[in-house]
Amino acid sequence: MSDLTITLLAGGVGGAKAAEGLAASVYASTTHIIGNVADDDVFHGLWVSPDIDTLLYSLGDQIDRERGWGRKNESYQVLNELSALGQETWMTLGDLDLATHIYRTELRKQGVRASHITQRLAKRHGVTVPILLPTDDVVQTQVKTESGWLSFQEYFVREQCKPKVLGVEYKGANIARATSEALFQIAKSDVIVIAPSNPIVSIGAILATPGLQEAIEKSTAYVIAISPLIAGKTVKGPADKMLESMGKSTDSKGIYQCYGSILNAMVIDDADRDELPWLQDQGLDVLVTPTLMKTRDDKCALLTNTVAFAEQQRKQRAA
Repeated sequence: MSDLTITLLAGGVGGAKAAEGLAASVYASTTHIIGNVADDDVFHGLWVSPDIDTLLYSLGDQIDRERGWGRKNESYQVLNELSALGQETWMTLGDLDLATHIYRTELRKQGVRASHITQRLAKRHGVTVPILLPTDDVVQTQVKTESGWLSFQEYFVREQCKPKVLGVEYKGANIARATSEALFQIAKSDVIVIAPSNPIVSIGAILATPGLQEAIEKSTAYVIAISPLIAGKTVKGPADKMLESMGKSTDSKGIYQCYGSILNAMVIDDADRDELPWLQDQGLDVLVTPTLMKTRDDKCALLTNTVAFAEQQRKQRAA
């Protein structure tokens, strides 16, 4: 048990793994998660929220562990029939997964807040670590390529991250309103952990919600980011490719360039130990430790070490 108030900013598979690590740690009871909603899109008339569902399924032990997304023991009869009817089915949605999307879409039509829908789904899956949304409004990541703008799911799933990224924007973010729950959680946080998620399209989308980054900057929280890169490559996802396309280095420097103004510390893998002096020159505290999360123990160890390091450094700064 810990009395530290912890907030995790999470997106994608890396975010879900970090969430599992905290949920399995001594910090579970005082942790809240703010998840990415900007990957959301409509498929077959249904509102799909991939990153939030990956958090729900992971924390509820319903995730397909091999893929890292979707439900385990899944079937695809609906998708197969839609394909037979000539519909595009490149977004893989299983039958159990579709039930989530049908439920979410129906409640949205009834005017239920997206935050409350997430709470109901969390209860269904036995998730006890609260999942908060940065906004209840519609924000959608758009990726600019040489052939035009694509939704993030078109870029990520349909095009398999192949097109060169010329730009990224968060459609709707400029008029979105941060949820009171997210702002309150940030304000009372002792430690804010940025998961090893894509800094541009996962965490970047969260921080694009008006007021959220400012809330972090104004808070007294110690902010620590876990790098999603190991030896210049991501374990999963296009973060390394997107950093390069956006003119940022594919190493800890590139991650720092994304978060610099809000960071107190970074966690980097042993393979990137040579980047330690540069990060320290920027005024950061740095934890060098294995960051690859394959097992439940790996996840718990990394997040426990991350928060313990943050707590130690926070106390030293206050002394």
